[in-house]
Amino acid sequence: MTQYVDWKFAKSTGARLVPPGPDVSEDEAAEAVAEIRELAAAAVAPVAATSRLTAPGDAPAPLVVDRPTWIEVNADSMAALLQPALERVASRRGKEPSAAAQAIGSKVTAVEAGGMLAFLSTKVLGQYDIAPDGTPALLLVAPNIVATERELGVTPRDFRLWVCLHEETHRVQFTAVPWLREHLIGQARDLAGELAPDMESLRSRLEQVTAQLPKVLSGEGQGLPDLVITPEQREQMARVTAVMSLLEGHADVVMDDVGPEHVPSVATIRERFTRRRKGAGAADRMLRRLLGLEAKMRQYRDGADFVRGVQEQVGVDGFNAVWTSPETLPTPLEITDPTTWVRRVHG
Repeated sequence: MTQYVDWKFAKSTGARLVPPGPDVSEDEAAEAVAEIRELAAAAVAPVAATSRLTAPGDAPAPLVVDRPTWIEVNADSMAALLQPALERVASRRGKEPSAAAQAIGSKVTAVEAGGMLAFLSTKVLGQYDIAPDGTPALLLVAPNIVATERELGVTPRDFRLWVCLHEETHRVQFTAVPWLREHLIGQARDLAGELAPDMESLRSRLEQVTAQLPKVLSGEGQGLPDLVITPEQREQMARVTAVMSLLEGHADVVMDDVGPEHVPSVATIRERFTRRRKGAGAADRMLRRLLGLEAKMRQYRDGADFVRGVQEQVGVDGFNAVWTSPETLPTPLEITDPTTWVRRVHG
């Protein structure tokens, strides 16, 4: 099959482009990694008690990683996630390109993917990697956690535990709810397959880019995906976005509910971190918009409002009905109107 992305080259490109982490000594780095690993374990019990969800005993333990490792893991996951879509593109083609054209093309796309991963690897504090064809695991990116706590001027141990509480909630979501990982993988693969253009639609997609780019750069829409999707695909993306908003908002609510008892400076951390999420300079804000990170910020807000709104009406146990099946997940309308979800699910 045609190789559209040379993922090995994408990894090496990302590793070359990624900037170094914060200036720390070897001893400081080792101490930070050890403490983050310790706090990840400490986050398990309070998250389980607050969320009333428990990860099974065989769930993989969190991994503390550096930026190049994050790039490598995510390149593998992207490759597995996009493979069905790339196969669909290949099946639509007529004549296969020459070997030379394939080699050049796969390197070009690899540079683009590697550059994107290098940028993102400096922003992510933690992530539950769903690993479509591998072993899922919770990743905690140590240099980014240290860099962010310094930038915010907050107590390192408090901030590290606060981050671990958020990410442990994601680990619980995907391990205590057996169907969720495969459901999300399926939804993402379906969407990627729909978004892959054939030659007939490529011209219209380019026209969409020209028409939609000013809106995206102004901060509206979902970022790059908004440039090339049809109304039907936008509806499908909205369904995936609603689920992601639920997951991120739930993790934010749990981390803040646990916080006052276990993180003394949680109010200061939340206030300063919320300001940081808005981005720094103009170039950073533009990259965030193009990559859809501005939309991701809205996911945290909308999802947290949904979780709070549902819990106010039916409590934590009533909210946890959301994990019953794919049919009980919130729709794009319900994620911004929790009463509608409560009425549909609880009657």
